[in-house]
Amino acid sequence: MENFRILDYLYSLDISPIYINMIGAYFVGLILTLISIPKIIRISYKKQLMDVPGERSSHIDKVPTLGGVALFFGIVVSTSIFATDLGVNYSFFLSAITILFFIGLMDDLLVVAPDKKLYGQLISTILIIFGSGIMINSFSGLFGIYEIPYWVGVILTLFVFVVLINAYNLIDGLDGLASGLGIVISLCFLYIFYRIFDFGIGILAISTIAVLMGFLRYNLSNKFKIFMGDTGSMVIGFILTFMAVRFLYVSENSNLGIKTGPVLLLFIFVIPVLDTITVFTIRILKGKHPLRPDKNHLHHQVLKLGFNHLQTSMFLVLINIIFVFVAYYFRNLEINKLFLIFVILSFSFVFSLRYIVNKKLKNKIQ
Repeated sequence: MENFRILDYLYSLDISPIYINMIGAYFVGLILTLISIPKIIRISYKKQLMDVPGERSSHIDKVPTLGGVALFFGIVVSTSIFATDLGVNYSFFLSAITILFFIGLMDDLLVVAPDKKLYGQLISTILIIFGSGIMINSFSGLFGIYEIPYWVGVILTLFVFVVLINAYNLIDGLDGLASGLGIVISLCFLYIFYRIFDFGIGILAISTIAVLMGFLRYNLSNKFKIFMGDTGSMVIGFILTFMAVRFLYVSENSNLGIKTGPVLLLFIFVIPVLDTITVFTIRILKGKHPLRPDKNHLHHQVLKLGFNHLQTSMFLVLINIIFVFVAYYFRNLEINKLFLIFVILSFSFVFSLRYIVNKKLKNKIQ
């Protein structure tokens, strides 16, 4: 009852309900995450639910991997209270992330086969598409393509969800990297959706920022460290992709004047996208299976320059922020010209990074 009295008091003030919901969603998500993670850490140590360091691990000690439980908990509670309209039937959205939550949780505890994780991602996406009608239905003139057939849109939406969910999962290799990028991407969507008056998705973005901020407090800790695990990376990856597709859908089905949506999203998701493209390309060129783990990720390359883990995460997050500002500056450019800028900047960054790394390694050998 005390919580409702506080809300009644806030509403009695001359403050817009939108801002009250924003503040409420942020603090509920943050507090729930900060409260629940220490309990999850204690249970993980007691039950030995830990990630054991291996050949590809960036850590040397056993670390709890169930941070995603707190992320899911914080987002579901805060959005249930404060996000009155997500542009979809909330039950479909909740069902979709709950499916991914349990698949991720099973993978963190028992290890789930990749095909089963893929099925879960596809089912969750289908719930969103057919439960809400939200999907990609236009390229906005990219490559001269505008409106696309319905079933092509369905397949493309499924593809985008699977790619971005797994791209976000792949960059979860260093402390603070996935959560830092998640915060930056969510901040972008917070700005976008409040500018276009889509307040329900804005609340979802705020809730995501809040839980990631709370998680970051422990993920960067030496004494009480925790990882988000597949539970967290799949749930957060799905939510970020949902906001991206929602943005495309709204921009194409309204008079917002946004004509470069697809390319703007490439800039916003630049590090996860570039990391996935780079890793898969290198594996294929070397004749390896594209899903076989290795150390060709962007964060592995930056580490070779002598940066520590935190510095590497901050560097890649900063690169993502720079791309976001470039996108904002050129947002009114013709979409194909903006795409060309993205390609030039992306390849310049990747090739420059690999060139510097290879040169440093050669000098070290000599």
